[in-house]
Amino acid sequence: MDDVVEKGERIAKWLARAGVASRRDVERLIEERRVKLGGKTVTTPATFVQDGDAIEVDNAPVAQPQRTRLFRYHKPAGLVTTHRDPEGRPTVFDKMPPGLPRVISVGRLDLTSEGLMLLTNDGALSRRLELPANGWLRRYRVRVFGHPHPDELAALARGVTIERVHYGPIDAELDSKQGDNAWLTIALQEGKNREIRRVLEFLGFRVSRLIRLAYGPFQLGALPKGAVEEVNAKVLREQLGIDAPKRGRG
Repeated sequence: MDDVVEKGERIAKWLARAGVASRRDVERLIEERRVKLGGKTVTTPATFVQDGDAIEVDNAPVAQPQRTRLFRYHKPAGLVTTHRDPEGRPTVFDKMPPGLPRVISVGRLDLTSEGLMLLTNDGALSRRLELPANGWLRRYRVRVFGHPHPDELAALARGVTIERVHYGPIDAELDSKQGDNAWLTIALQEGKNREIRRVLEFLGFRVSRLIRLAYGPFQLGALPKGAVEEVNAKVLREQLGIDAPKRGRG
């Protein structure tokens, strides 16, 4: 046990806590030889970090991990949820307001989707909040071309398999009809890649707008488009069991 303490902390976990990326993505950065420790390229995620070590990602120094913070963000359509886009499209992180720490997303919204995203400076928390085991509902307001029948929407509660991919139960309700379009409210737990779009297209309805309203207990509410708001310490404690650090004496 003493040897483990002396070794320090694995670099993938350290970088995740520093908000660089999830541990899985950090391991990919290491494979791509983009991480340095003490000026030397890191070649294995089994590398250990100790207090005071100098760590760089893409030749930029990474600050020591700070207290865990969580933010609500109203993502506009037209931004990709990645730190870098090979096609050069604008990203969520290009549009962050000044003064924010380095953050990563909790899950993703695709290019044309909008609404609530959670951002955190702690990669371990990001991974924890993405796990289906949380049982957290993700709620959306969705506009489709056409008028789905309530019965075919109700059938989604049993789940559906499309091209050998199984999608779990989806709670879908018809809210209103506007000309050739309809607005739906959809809630699901797992949230596979492009799940809502694929399931509705399977039923014959093209999604023209998709807005996430809630992610578990966190709500979009009246947060303006493009705005970021920090989740306060009381909510972190009540919803996630995360305590704010104690203030030093004096």
